[in-house]
Amino acid sequence: MRESTLRDSPREPAPTTLAPTDGRNVVTLTEHILEIISDSGEGAQKCGQSFGSIAAQMGNGIWTTEIIPAEIRPPARSVAGASGNRIRIGAGPVTNGGDETDLVVAFNEQVLLGRVRAKELKPGCTILLENMWRTDGDPTVVASYVETHDRLVAAGFRVIEIPMEQECRKLVSDPRRGKNMFALGMLCRLYSLDLKLAVDQVVLAFGKKDRKVVDANISLLEAGHRWAAAHLDFCYRIPAVRATEPQIVVNGNTAIALGVLASGMEICAMYPITPATSVSHYLSDVFEKVGGVVHQAEDEIAACAFAIGASYAGKCTVTVTSGPGYSLKQEALGLAVMGEIPLVVVNVQRGGPSTGQPTKVEQGDLLTTLFGSHGDAPKVVIAPATIEDCFYSMITARRIAETFNMVVVVLSDASLATSQQPFPRPKFSEAWMAPPVDQSPVPKGAQPYDWDENTGLARRFIPGQPGGMHTLTGLAHDRDSHVAYDANTNEQALRARSLKLAALQRTLAAPTVFGDAAGDLLVIGWGSTKGAIEEAVASLRAQGRRVSSMHLRFLQPLPSGIKEILRGFQQVLTVENNWSDRPEDPIIDETNRRYAALAMLLRARYLVDIDCFTEDRGQPIKPSTIRRVLEAKLNSIDRRPATPDPVPASPTRTGRATQEGRKS
Repeated sequence: MRESTLRDSPREPAPTTLAPTDGRNVVTLTEHILEIISDSGEGAQKCGQSFGSIAAQMGNGIWTTEIIPAEIRPPARSVAGASGNRIRIGAGPVTNGGDETDLVVAFNEQVLLGRVRAKELKPGCTILLENMWRTDGDPTVVASYVETHDRLVAAGFRVIEIPMEQECRKLVSDPRRGKNMFALGMLCRLYSLDLKLAVDQVVLAFGKKDRKVVDANISLLEAGHRWAAAHLDFCYRIPAVRATEPQIVVNGNTAIALGVLASGMEICAMYPITPATSVSHYLSDVFEKVGGVVHQAEDEIAACAFAIGASYAGKCTVTVTSGPGYSLKQEALGLAVMGEIPLVVVNVQRGGPSTGQPTKVEQGDLLTTLFGSHGDAPKVVIAPATIEDCFYSMITARRIAETFNMVVVVLSDASLATSQQPFPRPKFSEAWMAPPVDQSPVPKGAQPYDWDENTGLARRFIPGQPGGMHTLTGLAHDRDSHVAYDANTNEQALRARSLKLAALQRTLAAPTVFGDAAGDLLVIGWGSTKGAIEEAVASLRAQGRRVSSMHLRFLQPLPSGIKEILRGFQQVLTVENNWSDRPEDPIIDETNRRYAALAMLLRARYLVDIDCFTEDRGQPIKPSTIRRVLEAKLNSIDRRPATPDPVPASPTRTGRATQEGRKS
């Protein structure tokens, strides 16, 4: 639902003045999407994060998405400089950022233009626009503001001019450093959020600063709340249900950092890179308190080498990066594979190739993660699908890395990294922690690479263990770690390292199917697309369409039972946030089409004609977009000649895998 009162634009529009609300104009909604955008440094991201936290504390479902400029210091009042936050707030659980925006608070008209051009705003969207630019001393600025305002009104948007600068100057000398709290107060009033919770959130956000700073921000918050009550004639209420168990509200990067702590890992080695850096920021604040170390190396290669050395010495270490950094780590990761050194790698994917789009989301690193490095270098790849998954995936990754002496890659992305969502506060389990390092004497005759013939597993030798002295090498080697180039020894080692993936695969149950186990269309996704896919599928199922979905968390090895699930459906389609060729392009046909990464992987593995839909626009795929694509696909299936009923999936192959479960 949306508020969409449209007005004609006068030739020379005057600021909008609205009658005070009398308490009767409260509209009850099931959900709403709002944005707050400003120049970089004006605090719109902090405002949005705080709003999301307040709503979550009241019991609303929320999903926040950061709007981040690509440049570190973009020019003020520029389309490319838009910085802010997008919040979807609902009466029930919210699993993704949703569709177009219903209401926007904009600190200037230029940052708003980019959102309009990207078609991120619903028709009739309410825009609360800072009006200080109408009387600016620069005639060019005034002309730009008036022209943009008029065009927005003519396009059907409901534009309400807000004197934020003027109101904030009554309380602070520099509104740029407080306008975000005035906006937060307005939003709390407009969405009927508890002002006391908002005050508590301000105290939490600014608690480390001087008390005068905290008091000033509270005053601005309350002023925004009063102004909205007195001047805006609409108000929303989104019913909320308080959670019955404690919740936390964090973004995916913070959840990953918390997972590092909960898993018992002790060292994080990294080099700063967007959008992964905030993992180390959080760990830098808290890691030392539990005996951990954050090591910032001089570059990505050094960070990976440091992590490998620390893991070889007996620690289980994590190194955190994004796409370009992952590419630089490839040779060192090959060393960890060859040496069978446990290592956890977090790759927070972003737009590529090369420097690409540092602040935009993309799922473009799957194939390089699976098959990167020269030679055969098997690695385990886990892709969390939710903010909660980001936490538990780190625990699972450490356990696998140390059990199998392997490299485990946690493949997150920019959408998960910066989005916030509430989930139940994890209840700590001793089973999450690493066991004590075994420093007992190595049994006589034991070999550093005494590979099991069935699983490829071998005991982990720790430097300093009596009787365990050996030379670690990245060269081809035998069971005693002696360099060996002969064909049989090399093939024996390749076999053992590959068998580890097969051994892990045997422990994984089939992924859960969302919907029926048989039907017309199965939609497969991975990573952060889960919520949007399932929302689209659920809406179509409510209309009686025979569509289901399946989300993969383990991408290497792929779990058992997938082929049986595929047999239950007439057609299969992957939905991914990466590139695939468009079939409608005149030059594209079945002989030259490039498929999406997961579609390519599944087609090769299961020899099934799997189609794909991809969108690579630097933003999460919207549920409405997925729904439209699935509807067209289902309609094409309906027009096909009748075919025999599909083979139903084996009932023993459904259910969540032990390793894939939340509380691994």
